[in-house]
Amino acid sequence: MLADYHVHTDFSDDSVFPLEDVCALAVERGIDEICITDHVDYGVRPDWDEYRRDPSCAKIVEGKPSINVDYERYFPAIERARGRFAPELTVKTGMEFGVQSHTLDKYQTLFDQHANAWDFIILSIHQVGDQEFWDGTFQEGRTQEQYNMQHYEEMLRVVQNFDHWSVIGHLDHIKRYDPLGPWPDVNIRDIVAEILEEAIRRDKGIELNTSSVRYGLSDLTPSVEILSLYHDLGGRILTIGSDSHKPEHLGAHIPMMRERLQEIGFTEFCTFDHMEPIFHRL
Repeated sequence: MLADYHVHTDFSDDSVFPLEDVCALAVERGIDEICITDHVDYGVRPDWDEYRRDPSCAKIVEGKPSINVDYERYFPAIERARGRFAPELTVKTGMEFGVQSHTLDKYQTLFDQHANAWDFIILSIHQVGDQEFWDGTFQEGRTQEQYNMQHYEEMLRVVQNFDHWSVIGHLDHIKRYDPLGPWPDVNIRDIVAEILEEAIRRDKGIELNTSSVRYGLSDLTPSVEILSLYHDLGGRILTIGSDSHKPEHLGAHIPMMRERLQEIGFTEFCTFDHMEPIFHRL
């Protein structure tokens, strides 16, 4: 079983990779299953209906408006792709929720509106207080300890107060955007343990995000230490995803990452169906 469980298409504001091209390339590369996980980031991006009423409400990033998934087109497009590419490829319906504690009600509403559609949801922390990590806005004016701890404190609040998700995406994602270099894991071990224990208690998991390779990071995402902690705490639900936005990303480094997980002590990884994990041997 070769599965990529973090795949973006041109339904995400930061990708121009058409859904059907993604599926065709997955078949070509011998991938058995993918989950489409396009972006919704309430608080920093408007929905399409808001943008249609007032185009000035969206930032333009690299010539493309920064908008959440167009829900009316998204779910039917995945359903069409599922039919077109079966049985060579299984296509699952997911989304990446860029959750903040003050946006939980909006994600609750979105989940309920499409309750029968979901297979899988990545819970990611991309910003805090509507301040982005990727452009340095959140880090500006804070010490390294402040912006790191506030990131994990927000993650803990979200996992404690929201239940419609499957795995935590790229758990130590903020390291990628730390201008001072990765803050040592020893400094976050206690709060990360609390986050992981809460995930395990709720029968949720984490992902191993293979993009650490293409970004030239010195460790895995999340780190080997965090993955080992999750294993030692009894965590079993684990997905592997490329965080693909371009053709060269799709399925990248997944076999190697499976070996790294085995070295840590994991024996299984997961795919999902209707929000329920399915376990496979690594």
